[in-house]
Amino acid sequence: MSTPADHTTRGELERIDPLAPLRDGAYRDTLVEVRRVTGARPRRSLHMVRTPHFDVVQGPERVQVDHVVPPELVDDDLAGLLAAELFSPGWLRGPELFERLLTGVVLTSGGSALDCWTRFYRTTLARIEESLAAGGTGSDAPAGSGSGSSSGHGTIDGYAPVYAFAEQQVAPGSVLELGCCFGFLSLRLAAAGHDVLASDLCEGTVGLLAAVAPRLGATLGTCAADAARFPAPDATADTVLAVHLLEHLDAEHGERVLAEAVRLARRRVVVAVPVEDVPDETWGHVRTFTTADLEAAGRRSGLPYAVHEHHGAWLVLDTG
Repeated sequence: MSTPADHTTRGELERIDPLAPLRDGAYRDTLVEVRRVTGARPRRSLHMVRTPHFDVVQGPERVQVDHVVPPELVDDDLAGLLAAELFSPGWLRGPELFERLLTGVVLTSGGSALDCWTRFYRTTLARIEESLAAGGTGSDAPAGSGSGSSSGHGTIDGYAPVYAFAEQQVAPGSVLELGCCFGFLSLRLAAAGHDVLASDLCEGTVGLLAAVAPRLGATLGTCAADAARFPAPDATADTVLAVHLLEHLDAEHGERVLAEAVRLARRRVVVAVPVEDVPDETWGHVRTFTTADLEAAGRRSGLPYAVHEHHGAWLVLDTG
């Protein structure tokens, strides 16, 4: 199925507004129109792709997606659901389309935009706790080498042990998370008593986190910035995190981010990457890593370092 994303560059697209109001009950932007269907689903039409939760039709201007995802299932496992039913089979493709569909499903799940996202955050954070309480730390699990086998993406059960391991590596004191995305890890660290600054390049995502955090009883700072040019002085935080960030950046950009993380960290830098055979474009990955790559990065830093395998590959640098 061809999509508008196949013919539109990222720079030409309007930014995603995670707090955008619905229009006639639908989320609508440059690429997608998303509606929630209540009651019986309509009969399948010609050229429609039907999956257990989605009906997809390529419209003249945008992809039209109707969904039957109930509000109680609108958490971050929605990403895995979209991947499994629409993107892995090849019905749809591209990270831009993926992000917009996830936003649309959340915003059409019932209530105001902020209510929808607050429910999404609450449910996701609760599910992370449930996963870890059920033994989801995976302390003896190998990193794996298959595509996506250790990415930490797709399901809450997949990345909960990544968060748990990251939390174990954090030094006492303040934390700066670069590339925080929705900020679940930053929220968990703030709840544990750390002074946290969560940062991401996407202004909309950072703004969403800042809006939702008070509703969750969380106190943390937010900043929209390029992780390679972070607007803060040297040694600005005890620990700097780059958890599942570098796989989204080309090698040169990634090197600048790692150097910036070292500059910003008083005590420790913690890097986590997936181990994949090929970059998974659904999640916006553009390159792959091995533990040997992280070993080489550790040696180049000139700092004491350790490399670990745990649901992916890890580089921990001690900066002071």
